[in-house]
Amino acid sequence: MNFQEAVAAWKAHGPLHAENGAILPDVVCYVPDEFRQNYGLAMDAQPALTTAANAGVPAFLTTMIDPQVFKILFAPNKAAEIFGENRKGTWLDETAMFPVVEHTGEVSSYGDFVENGRTGVNTNWPQRQSYLFQTMKEYGERELERAGLARINWVSEIDVAAATVLSKFQNLTYFYGVDGLQNYGLLNDPNLSQALTPAVKDAGGVKWINNGEIVASANEIYADIQALFLQLVTQTGGLIDQSARMVLAMSPGSEVALTATNSFNVNVSDLLKKNFPNIRIETAVQYGSKSAANPQGISGGNLVQLIAEEVDGQDTGYCAFNEKMRAHKIIQAASSFKQKVTGGTWGAIIRMPMAIASMLGV
Repeated sequence: MNFQEAVAAWKAHGPLHAENGAILPDVVCYVPDEFRQNYGLAMDAQPALTTAANAGVPAFLTTMIDPQVFKILFAPNKAAEIFGENRKGTWLDETAMFPVVEHTGEVSSYGDFVENGRTGVNTNWPQRQSYLFQTMKEYGERELERAGLARINWVSEIDVAAATVLSKFQNLTYFYGVDGLQNYGLLNDPNLSQALTPAVKDAGGVKWINNGEIVASANEIYADIQALFLQLVTQTGGLIDQSARMVLAMSPGSEVALTATNSFNVNVSDLLKKNFPNIRIETAVQYGSKSAANPQGISGGNLVQLIAEEVDGQDTGYCAFNEKMRAHKIIQAASSFKQKVTGGTWGAIIRMPMAIASMLGV
């Protein structure tokens, strides 16, 4: 049967499979009439699936990895910026002595044959103990190559992690020292004077900021800072004046209060710059109140310190270390590597505690 005959046969017998309920009037059939009722023919063209139904591709083929690697950020290390930093000794030194000389003497009425009066020197040797700390860098050959598939320089990142861990701990010792040793920090040295309490504000309480809002006026905030300066003048017997180089250290949150503006459109920062030309403001999270969000803070509220950088030509103090980062030899195992890195700290060496005034509770 040729094509024309097949068409004629379809037209003669009506729509395809009409008797079975399939009405397809516009469909042209190319199957001979004698084959149309045989459902066993050509059924292998669409057999039942033997695999799971799927029309997709592996997910990794449609996954893109950004070549720019972002790093998690940490609070900045600010102790050295606030108080300065020096190296003292080496990692072999366990104790450091800081000689202090005090001139003594008395005078007497003059007489040709009188030998009264005397001068002398008194010395003290305050001590501090060092603390060595370490961390280990470890990585395997397969670990390196797997990270390389993601274009991550694994060894370099581990090196940065080790340096970060050491510097973070060292910064913390500069603020708090090391418990159990003669190693103290800028915030807890036992020779520091007792912290002042802020004045009561017109809005109630003593805080500068409460629940995220500046509740103290610009004049009240400036008055608290004036009280700190007066404390420095009193403690140093007038060796410090308004032109002295000073650091006003506080938490980043407390610094916001310095933007408070008075009725003459002058804010606290303007008043400080005008009256204390050599003052600089530094912030660190360690001055903030201790909380779940700020575990490195202190108890009792936000702290503010006014620090004279020097008194009569002598430094008030400095943060000190004996090893910043000592990298020991790399040890190669069967298919891995490890290396120890070490640091050392003396904490904050405060030579003249009288040059630091604190206020707790702002």
